Amino acid sequence: MVDFSSDSGRPALDKLLTLIQTLRGKDGCPWDRKQTPRTMASYLTEELYELLDAIELNHSEHVCEELGDLLFHILFITHLYEEKGLFGLEAVASASLEKMTRRHPHVFGEKTLSNAEEVKNQWHRIKMKEKKTASNASITDSVSTRLPALMRAYRISERVAKTGFDWDGLAAVIEKLEEELAEFKSALSAVKQVSQKSHHAAMELGDILLTLVNVARFLNIQPESALRDATRKFERRFKRLEKMVAAEGKAMNALSPEEMDRYWEKAKRQAE
Repeated sequence: MVDFSSDSGRPALDKLLTLIQTLRGKDGCPWDRKQTPRTMASYLTEELYELLDAIELNHSEHVCEELGDLLFHILFITHLYEEKGLFGLEAVASASLEKMTRRHPHVFGEKTLSNAEEVKNQWHRIKMKEKKTASNASITDSVSTRLPALMRAYRISERVAKTGFDWDGLAAVIEKLEEELAEFKSALSAVKQVSQKSHHAAMELGDILLTLVNVARFLNIQPESALRDATRKFERRFKRLEKMVAAEGKAMNALSPEEMDRYWEKAKRQAE
């Protein structure tokens, strides 16, 4: 059995790599030995979102812990490919080093840029040049289809805008939003059958959401983060409402709409 605590002179990263080798070894953990890159992908996604939660809540201790969990999964997956003789950690690090150097010519080359926006635009140009291996490649091809819907919509609209296919300004996007809202209301009133109404409403609602994403882009707001923050705020307020109702010996499902509104307004007035 490997005793990692007794080997205090070794860097923690080296010991973590040894731990992974031990888990995957002949006398290691049956569960860890069973894993593949595909099975580990779902766990990697889960760890990433736990890290995002910790970052957005500004819990530094949790951020450190979640970064450790994410690092473990990255190293574990890398080790799985190394076992197959495909690549190892050194190849992963070398590829990242080469890419980051290439994408920062204003730091590691002679080119000069004056602000963050210029850096961002240059980054996208370099990235598209790297990705454009086929004559029919699209500027949207670099956006992963696995991203959450709001985040992917934001990235797609961001890429497309760089081609010049964009609104003139925020006022034009707001006007488009009002147009989409009108179409949504029209779709609801025009269709009589529930199944058809749901289909048309879903299509029009999607257009509204996409337009709202563009509103967020013009305001330099990340819609994914904005929605998470709004959901957390709603959740905090609703929990207060539940406590107030319970403290008065009442049941939520027994409240009238007017009573519910009064409790909700009271919950909103309490300090966040």
